[in-house]
Amino acid sequence: MILKDICVLDVASCGRETNILEAARLMRQHHTGTLVVVDDPQGDRTPAGVVTDRDIVVEALANELEPARTSVARIMGAKVVIASASESLADGIERMRLHGVRRLPIVDHNGSLIGIVTLDDMLTLHARQAAALAEIVSKEQVHEQRARR
Repeated sequence: MILKDICVLDVASCGRETNILEAARLMRQHHTGTLVVVDDPQGDRTPAGVVTDRDIVVEALANELEPARTSVARIMGAKVVIASASESLADGIERMRLHGVRRLPIVDHNGSLIGIVTLDDMLTLHARQAAALAEIVSKEQVHEQRARR
């Protein structure tokens, strides 16, 4: 399975100069706690960082920054960790583990943002796969019991 197959394609994003107040509004509008900060928001949308609702609280509000006058570039992480749409799920997990990130913007072969994969997405996928395996075991036991009657 590749990351393109599991990423959320309708990823919320904003430019570096978007102020924190507008970022919070975008999060509310898109029902998300994460925005991918991009260069050229109207064009290629190359990921430049990630800003979260926690960043807004811990970095902006707790430091008494003015949300309407402070850009997301000031509070976003220094380095964004991205992955290619063609990478495997295992590679994505390893990249997240190595860098200690919970969110992985996904880019196409040109480096343009196409989606995002989160730790929650991966945990949900793995839980479904584990449940499917458990169902196989359960059904196999039922078939075996019926065959031995």
